[in-house]
Amino acid sequence: MAKITVVGLGPGRAGLITRESWQLLNSKERPVVLRTRIHPTVEALEEAGVEFTTYDGFYEQAGSFEELYLAIAKDLLKRAEAEGDLVYAVPGSPLVAERTVVLLRDLAKESTVEVEILPGMSFVEVMYTTLGIDPIEGLIIIDAEDVAKLTERPQQSLVVSQVYHQQIASDTKLALMELYGDEYQGLYIHNLALPDESLRWIPLYELDRQPDIDHLTTFYVPSKPFAGKS
Repeated sequence: MAKITVVGLGPGRAGLITRESWQLLNSKERPVVLRTRIHPTVEALEEAGVEFTTYDGFYEQAGSFEELYLAIAKDLLKRAEAEGDLVYAVPGSPLVAERTVVLLRDLAKESTVEVEILPGMSFVEVMYTTLGIDPIEGLIIIDAEDVAKLTERPQQSLVVSQVYHQQIASDTKLALMELYGDEYQGLYIHNLALPDESLRWIPLYELDRQPDIDHLTTFYVPSKPFAGKS
């Protein structure tokens, strides 16, 4: 039986990849496939001599993200059935905001391929440390594309992930302003765990005006205004 082992590339710098995943990526015993090479730790893989292929070409062909993720999951299974064991690497942690892994795990139930998912570090763990917050006190993590589904203001603090371009930021801003008001302050987080990490408090109405919005952008909305914030 062929096996796909799923590993996470961590939230930023290469030092946050787990030792287990790093050893597997460097073993050269199985082909390594990345969902995308657009991630900070890919440079470290190249410097270490890790050979890999990516699914970046699939992004240009898909009509929607759900179609894209499903195509990737199906191709992984097809490839494993034909070629044998492989390693599939995704940004962050395999089970935090990673739709391809969920689809892969579900589709594998109807195939002869085994899927093993190794634990990894996501941006969430780094954010806890950076912000000095304890998630046990309550925290909601939501994809930016799902913010509009919120019908009332959450009682817990809110983390909005995948604010990857200006239109998504604009839609997120409008949805959040309905719940919190235009002037409510949130923390704009960019390049978390990287040397040029940037964290800045901004009012909600300025969310889509930030010049550095990209795939490494997250937005944190506290349940209560911090001292000096409104």
